[in-house]
Amino acid sequence: MTTPEPVTKTLSQEEIALDYLRKILLAPVYDVAKETDLTALNKISARLGNQIFLKREDQQPVHSFKLRGAYNKLANLPKAQSQHGVVAASAGNHAQGLALAASRLGIDATIFMPITTPDIKVENVRRLGAEVRLVGKSYNDAQTASIECAEKEQKTLIHPFDDIDVIAGQGTVAKELLQQQSKLDAVFIPVGGGGLLAGMAVYLKQLRPDIKVIGVEAEDSACLKVAMESGQPTDLSHVGLFADGVAVKRIGEHTFDVIKHYCDDVITVSSDEICAAIKDVFEETRVIAEPAGALSLAGIVKYCQTSAGNESLAAVLSGANMNFHSLRYVSERCELGEQKEAVLAVTIPEQKGSFRTFCKTLSGRGITEFNYRYAGSKEANIFVGVKLSGGVEERVALQQTLTNADYQVRDFTDNELAKLHVRYMVGGQSPQNTVERIFRFQFPEYPGALETFLDTLGEKWNITLFHYRNHGAAFGQVLAGFEVNDEDQLAFFRHLKDLGYEWQEETQNLAYQSFLKY
Repeated sequence: MTTPEPVTKTLSQEEIALDYLRKILLAPVYDVAKETDLTALNKISARLGNQIFLKREDQQPVHSFKLRGAYNKLANLPKAQSQHGVVAASAGNHAQGLALAASRLGIDATIFMPITTPDIKVENVRRLGAEVRLVGKSYNDAQTASIECAEKEQKTLIHPFDDIDVIAGQGTVAKELLQQQSKLDAVFIPVGGGGLLAGMAVYLKQLRPDIKVIGVEAEDSACLKVAMESGQPTDLSHVGLFADGVAVKRIGEHTFDVIKHYCDDVITVSSDEICAAIKDVFEETRVIAEPAGALSLAGIVKYCQTSAGNESLAAVLSGANMNFHSLRYVSERCELGEQKEAVLAVTIPEQKGSFRTFCKTLSGRGITEFNYRYAGSKEANIFVGVKLSGGVEERVALQQTLTNADYQVRDFTDNELAKLHVRYMVGGQSPQNTVERIFRFQFPEYPGALETFLDTLGEKWNITLFHYRNHGAAFGQVLAGFEVNDEDQLAFFRHLKDLGYEWQEETQNLAYQSFLKY
């Protein structure tokens, strides 16, 4: 007689949700985490016509919600799985959360971090008691090394988001939120790998199914939006790096299984809109949110542009581990995100008094930036920033005013090449006989990166243009021009592939055509 196979019961969605609810309610996160404040943002509320609240996860001991999920995972880890220690890959908040959680529970923790990780984050993880191993130039390199370490040294790998106990730990944010303000119409939650959104959404929808749960993503890292459209987790071809805390190429399997049932909508926001939200948080609380931390408030601002108003809305300030040198970029871009600045290319006559005449045409609007270099006897092409009171409509009206005054106007307010590079380079054009192609690169910030670039491309092709600015992130933004003849194109692009950096061609970009190309 054959022994029948054991029957494995498939849980219904309701049973899965109830299991998450139980895990959230029993999560022992307060052994190390704290219940954070819910702050009413009165000035922003008056501006947006809704009551806005901010859940302050910046108040955690590691200034991020990640501590909750990491501690819950380790607290529920069987002794056999923790005796050889735990390992993870992270360049940010998961590393610090796991390090503190492991220290409190007496578990050895090893964290793999890319060599591009800022020193302040590396030292913070070491200070919290974890061993740090710097490996590779990217998170993927560190992740690969952590997996190899787990297998070789019998350590348990702790995933930053795609784990049931981690999700449940993050869900305790929602438990506190409803205790602090039960009369909410919508909750806005930042999305990277989806751990926070999954944990909060499953809790909120069990207790208050009428509350709208809205995920907010950086538009250049929108892995949830792509997954929602395709019906399954899908890899992004590349991710943006400004909001590095949510720079994830693929939403988690476990997290998406929850999110697809309990998330009502997904909003994407630009880097400029995130910068504007960082400024809003600072002006209300005097806290400097990291880009990922301000993501959900940026989502609320965008939502309120089309909402009827008089709603009670909450955002999660998920973290405040901002690299200080990134503040320069935030300061430069926040008014663009608020629609309080327009960046324009305007052709004016090359004659005395023409700049004063142009200023009068602006009808009292302030000029925030003016770049010009003599280029000919008849016309001058200026790069100008103009202060606005706020709103896309005013920007459109300004362009029409200038057009009516017989100025040729091009709007570069949403042109990333213009904002990242061209505004700092106005004043030089290539010789007429140069066959120039322009490319934008993301450079890893580690010693020798420039040498690698030059070794790969610089000796064979003449570099005609180069611009780089450090914004305090793990990756820098580089604009480079090369003299490439038609017969050399195939070899050139083969070398670009060998370089291994993310790039895109900008030769046809109007900002380049207007100010840098002959």
